[in-house]
Amino acid sequence: MTRTLQDEIQQRKPFRSLEQEAYLSVVRSATALSDRLEQLVKTVDITLAQYNVLHILRGAPADGLCRNDVRDRMVSRMPDMTRMLDRMEDAGLVKREQSREDRRMMRTLITAKGRRTLDQLDAVVEAEHVSSLGHLSKAQLRALIDTLQHVRHID
Repeated sequence: MTRTLQDEIQQRKPFRSLEQEAYLSVVRSATALSDRLEQLVKTVDITLAQYNVLHILRGAPADGLCRNDVRDRMVSRMPDMTRMLDRMEDAGLVKREQSREDRRMMRTLITAKGRRTLDQLDAVVEAEHVSSLGHLSKAQLRALIDTLQHVRHID
């Protein structure tokens, strides 16, 4: 039997509202999923945020992206993108080049080492997605995606 959130967090009192329970359930679920993925990417000496950057840059145009474009595409907010890119450049995962059109702008590109790192992770990350969510039907997955999209776009 599946444990309830109330059981998981050992809360004795009922939640104040369905909204509170739903909110906490989303946060708890996101944390559980992220923790599992973090353990996988740690095996190749990167963080989940660095994995996200590499994934973004692999799909970017050939001339790369500026720091703010990378930041805006991140799944999770990254307050200090410059420092993370510095560390990734030091590790040989990315490189930065001055833009030919605007010499004030630096473009970030994935390196061959960064691509090899992602290639190592592709199958295991896909397997983790299936392991975490594969027990849901396609209809349940679609409903989850649609519901979370509505949650993210509160206007």
